[in-house]
Amino acid sequence: MSIRPAVENDIDALCSFDLIAQRENERREFIRRVVTSGECFVAVADEKVIGYGVLNYTFYYNGCIDMLYVDSEYRRVGAGAALLKHLESLCQTPKLFTSTNLSNLPMQSLLAKLDYVLSGVIHNLDEDDPEIVYFKRLR
Repeated sequence: MSIRPAVENDIDALCSFDLIAQRENERREFIRRVVTSGECFVAVADEKVIGYGVLNYTFYYNGCIDMLYVDSEYRRVGAGAALLKHLESLCQTPKLFTSTNLSNLPMQSLLAKLDYVLSGVIHNLDEDDPEIVYFKRLR
């Protein structure tokens, strides 16, 4: 498995396995924007794009992983961890934040394994599913 910057030719592949992108134009536009802006990185296995992560600095000027998504056929094989570690290595700030829904127990487990700690909770983003904010000090 390898991690590389996403390119425009990856957009269709990302939208094909992102279940939200399959039904919401807003998500497809998000993917297009983060790919063209250079914020998106993809995990590739056997020459197939299997996941993506987005790193930016819009969270109070700190590093923030806005999105981490792995094709359901390739979950639990290390793609998410590889993407997170790669984004950590690229992060230009000592603080890195990310978040996930309270219902997303696999992501919460992955973040705990990689030494992310709970930083807060945001209510009312997704109906009845609070967003859990995590933090990792990189240096």
